Amino acid sequence: MIDPTKLDLGHLSLFVGMRINARVLSDLRGAGFEKVRESHGYVFQHLIAGPRTVTELAGLLDVTQQAASKQVTELVTLGYLKDVASTDGRARCVALSPKALRCIRKARALRAKEERQLEKRYGTRSIATSRTLLADILVTLGGAHDVRHRRIRAPR
Repeated sequence: MIDPTKLDLGHLSLFVGMRINARVLSDLRGAGFEKVRESHGYVFQHLIAGPRTVTELAGLLDVTQQAASKQVTELVTLGYLKDVASTDGRARCVALSPKALRCIRKARALRAKEERQLEKRYGTRSIATSRTLLADILVTLGGAHDVRHRRIRAPR
């Protein structure tokens, strides 16, 4: 049996994040977003600022154009993305649908709820101190730029 207090900071932080993600995803599904997956969030992050072509998404997601196209097709079928006019008539361009925007708002609200529950248990100051420490570590390790510019790629 593994003692969580013996884990290194990287794994412990990862596992906490994964557990929060799992809880939020479960609640999202319960709220009517039944087929949403964590991997969809990586696509959503690149469309928050506006429509993109499948080629652009492939580059941002660091996947092949075929893989991006497959995920886009799935998300269009599920109602999370919609096709929009592109400046280049040959390129498929997609944007977030109203359903995706509702899903994003709900996910943010659920994450805030998770944080409030943690604050209730551990104290607002402890959670704020933990957030500050983790953010400082992220800066020290050179990861803040990617977060600021929504360049986080799905784990492989």
